[in-house]
Amino acid sequence: MSLDAPLTAEEIADARRRIADVALRTPLVPMADKRTWLKLECLQPTGSYKIRGAANVVRARSFSGTIVSASAGNFGQALAAAAARHGLKTVIHVPDNAARVKTEALARLGAEVHQHSHEEWWRIMATRDAGDTGGTFIHPVCEREVIAGAGTIGAEIAEDLPEVEAVLIPIGGGGLASGIAQAVRLKRPGCRIVAVETDTAMPLGAALEAGAPVTVKRTPSFVDGMGSTRLLDAMWPLLERLIDEVVTVSLAEVEAAIRRLAAEHHVIAEGAGAAAVAAAGKAGIERSVAIVSGGNIDQAELMRILAGSAD
Repeated sequence: MSLDAPLTAEEIADARRRIADVALRTPLVPMADKRTWLKLECLQPTGSYKIRGAANVVRARSFSGTIVSASAGNFGQALAAAAARHGLKTVIHVPDNAARVKTEALARLGAEVHQHSHEEWWRIMATRDAGDTGGTFIHPVCEREVIAGAGTIGAEIAEDLPEVEAVLIPIGGGGLASGIAQAVRLKRPGCRIVAVETDTAMPLGAALEAGAPVTVKRTPSFVDGMGSTRLLDAMWPLLERLIDEVVTVSLAEVEAAIRRLAAEHHVIAEGAGAAAVAAAGKAGIERSVAIVSGGNIDQAELMRILAGSAD
């Protein structure tokens, strides 16, 4: 079945069943304003929501030998952990600006790690051509089971906050947003889906304005889990249909959100994980949920941000 066909309630229920023993049902925590709730996916094993999609795809299909993927780090960790449970090896291709905490975790999980320039890494993401590394390539975004895994987050939100009016979601490849959107709207059809981008890379906003994916300028930053030079063509039809609004935040606003999460909620978030929180005040919506997608941030970067210093 193609990515464009809507996810069914049965697919999401199957995903929840498959991953029940490896993925947490993460809490919804209200912020002080009582208007926004935090969906704390940073509490997941391996530190991000990616365990949901990785475990679902590994368990939904039959694999042997080696699984290959491209990842900024979080999906790679989740895939390596899920594959190891089934005696499978992993080869993960990462960009050379991937957070050190993520690449070190990949090594600890037994993955074979190949680093590339961001341009070459994105080519692998776009084409699935990782060279002669052997194994079966699993895309970190463009797999139906990966999107259904992300959809389990939306199912939990709809159950825990039935009156939810909007969900704010950081945009990387788009699998998280498209999975959550489809699952939430099975129970809450009018729920708004707000995509969050940083002003260092805004491919979704540019694509919505142009009516098709376009190449944009990307400025490297500590926010390594979202934002590239272009949307994946395979994800564009889903994102065009499912996204209601794009909110852009600055790096300074993301850093302030990281400090706020640490001070008020004792939560460690990486850049992409804090982006939706940074956007919450701008969206101006009652009963919204901000997805704190991950917490894998280099210690030195976290210390710099918590100290309040500028880039």
